Amino acid sequence: MCGIVGYVGKKQVVPIILEGLRRLEYRGYDSAGIAVAGNGDKLQIRRAEGKLRNLEEAIRLKPLEGSYGIGHTRWATHGRPTEENAHPHRDCTGKIVVVHNGIVENYLSLKKKLIEEGHKFSTETDTEVIAHLIEKHLYKTGNGHHPHLEEAVRKTVKELSGVFALAVISVDEPNKIVAARNGPPLVVGLGNDEYFVASDVPAILYHTRDIFFLADGDLAVVTANGVQLTDFDGKPLKRQVQHVTWDPIMAEKGGFKHFMLKEIYEQPRAVRDTTLGRISLDTGHIFLDEMQISEAEFRAAKKVNIVACGTSWHAGQAGKFMIESFARVPVEVDYASEWRYRDPIVSPDTITLVISQSGETADTIAAQREAKAKGSKTLAVCNVVGSMITREAAGTIYTHAGPEIGVASTKAFTCQLTALYLFALYLAQVRGAMTAEQTRKAAQELTLIPGKLENILTHDEACEDLAKRFQRAQDFLFLGRGIHYPIALEGALKLKEISYIHAEGYPAGEMKHGPNALIDENLPVVILATRDVNDPDSMVRYEKTMSNLKEVKARSGVVIALATEGDEEIKEAADHVLYVPAAPEELSPTLEIVPLQLLAYHIAVRRGCDVDQPRNLAKSVTVE
Repeated sequence: MCGIVGYVGKKQVVPIILEGLRRLEYRGYDSAGIAVAGNGDKLQIRRAEGKLRNLEEAIRLKPLEGSYGIGHTRWATHGRPTEENAHPHRDCTGKIVVVHNGIVENYLSLKKKLIEEGHKFSTETDTEVIAHLIEKHLYKTGNGHHPHLEEAVRKTVKELSGVFALAVISVDEPNKIVAARNGPPLVVGLGNDEYFVASDVPAILYHTRDIFFLADGDLAVVTANGVQLTDFDGKPLKRQVQHVTWDPIMAEKGGFKHFMLKEIYEQPRAVRDTTLGRISLDTGHIFLDEMQISEAEFRAAKKVNIVACGTSWHAGQAGKFMIESFARVPVEVDYASEWRYRDPIVSPDTITLVISQSGETADTIAAQREAKAKGSKTLAVCNVVGSMITREAAGTIYTHAGPEIGVASTKAFTCQLTALYLFALYLAQVRGAMTAEQTRKAAQELTLIPGKLENILTHDEACEDLAKRFQRAQDFLFLGRGIHYPIALEGALKLKEISYIHAEGYPAGEMKHGPNALIDENLPVVILATRDVNDPDSMVRYEKTMSNLKEVKARSGVVIALATEGDEEIKEAADHVLYVPAAPEELSPTLEIVPLQLLAYHIAVRRGCDVDQPRNLAKSVTVE
């Protein structure tokens, strides 16, 4: 959630940290701060409530200079979002400062003990406890010997319960940052005679593309001479340095008004990149690399568990239909936050598929570990190379979406759907559930999706026109059947996330079990009524959905139908129609979601909402 940026080098540190924090704004925050040193023997701190511009104004009024420092954007967990509670936080001596992502669960007992030992606290935060613990281990050893800062941090982290990513500096040890991770992500960047610490890659991409991710239990000592990595006991470690291929300009708006709109328009390219190199149209063969699960293990699997959160959970729900349709393997889909607490039934003949855009979602990581502990091989669908779930998985299907900055996921979702479609075909292939010719035809249909997405994006004006009509609506209902139901859920989520309109997704067949009571002339009802004329089951679902549409109209509801191009019948039944190109049933979700994303976007813009950084939400949920 919160953002961390640190720098050690020869350049002025303030512009580098501020720029990095700006590139982490998408994570969500309510206050910000910076601490720098290297210009004299004092730490200088500036903090501000609210947006980064308030911090920049504080620095303009009282300028800072230095060659090393740390900065932070905070999302309040303990203590109100005030300047006083903003990071960085000091110890009693004023020589040490800490920035921290996560939650220290035992901070109250630690704070009580420290107060009894003479420490004085000035904030409501759990983070301030960390600074005081480091001070205690650094200066109050009782033998006149002052250990190095990293030794004090090692002792401190062993006293903490909870999850944390830390960056610490001290004026007594110039040009050094000590960073530690146990839960929330932390990345180290390697430049030319300069080194970086950040909570996500975009913060440092303009300075270096050579990075490595800290794993849980890692502690890094970052100095002007390089980086030393150990575990919390001081044992030396090595992590593989990765070269990030994202072009930094991909993390800019590129002429679009918002990151979200840019990312919606990037979906044809992103889906194409996720597909690239993974299918043979000659043989129908599906290639999935990064796989340490054998074909024999896939053949022996009796069940697939899909575990995810939020939008990724909706992708998993659609993936269930794909896998069961193609591979004929039973699939269960669970929220990671629920699954991990109910002692799930998992066995070695179960494949657990975890989905996370960032690869750092706390609940999903915990669920993955639960599955592994019960003997299940885990397979990850993820967008970030080297992230936690990919390191812990036995196999990974990377979604090559590129950096997604907008909090409301768009291109990551369509790439997850693409990856799940590929996995479903792969599983069908190795289990003999589909012939090579069937796989080849299904793969061929996938290669047509980017062009169809481009076609949908040329009709953005239709979504904008609907936004003008419905921007003042108080509620929305989204309905879908079968594989379209998860898209109804995702369409409702997009709308509520960024426009703050109450929206609910529901199975169309459940209308009589409650939702009919909500329908009146003030309720817009979005009905997913696409069809695959070559699939008899799809046509049956279509007829049933048309009956639901007529139920809504009979109760004076306002219907916005999402239909397949060429369907003239639906024009007579619905008030408004948005069309998508024809596609097989299993690929239709990838097309259907785009008009719903655009509708949500335009409604939010017209309501004056902060589209890229909606209130109370963060891009990566790295704590419970």
